[in-house]
Amino acid sequence: MDIEAYLERIDYRGSCAPNAQTLRDMHLAHLLTVPFENLSIHAGEPIILEDDALFEKIVVKRRGGFCYELNGLFAALLRASGFNVSMLSARVANGNGGFTQDFDHMPLIVSLDERWLVDVGFGDTFREPLLIDNSNVHEQIGRAYRIVSDDEYLILMERKNGDEWKAQYRFNLQPYQYADYAAMCHYHQTSPESHFKQRRICSRATPGGRVTLSEMRFITTTLKGERQERALTNEEEYATMLREHFGIIMRE
Repeated sequence: MDIEAYLERIDYRGSCAPNAQTLRDMHLAHLLTVPFENLSIHAGEPIILEDDALFEKIVVKRRGGFCYELNGLFAALLRASGFNVSMLSARVANGNGGFTQDFDHMPLIVSLDERWLVDVGFGDTFREPLLIDNSNVHEQIGRAYRIVSDDEYLILMERKNGDEWKAQYRFNLQPYQYADYAAMCHYHQTSPESHFKQRRICSRATPGGRVTLSEMRFITTTLKGERQERALTNEEEYATMLREHFGIIMRE
């Protein structure tokens, strides 16, 4: 792991001491620089869940990825920096009050004096790690989060701008390895039922909100939920927006 190259990729110049403040700062830096995107799936590029391959894609080629890639490689950076980190399995909340299957999402747990939920691969979610063993409400700039118990699971809850609480995903604290996510990673690359196969997405946090390319729509949102949307006219304009707002150049 070339730590210096990774830190340059996320524009991080702070301390690398394995403590809570470093974890917060690295987490936010990652969200502001490395986009959540599924462009490899639509370009026919195989996604390889292995540290060297992910480093080549995200750091060297300055791309993004989805949860298995972003959190997988971030876990490797944290380990190289001296953190105790494990990959977890999560089931994502769906629209009918239930949850998807195991390994549909990969969050992380980092154990310091306290245990932290870490996630740089879920798109528009918490910007700072959340204490796992604390059911208090965590306020984060117009959002609120809490982690509640549900039998053998924990559920991440989110409330936006004072609205009702909504489940994001549920998880347990069993650690896993890349191989455990292989079947679901393959599913999301190949199944027409996977939402990752249905449309291209590229999204990145900004200091004031978020910028997103959703197929031929360019969307900006603020932390207060204000939204602007513009339709793109052709693939050339799409490529320009991808380069200017996300630093991504998709090569043939």
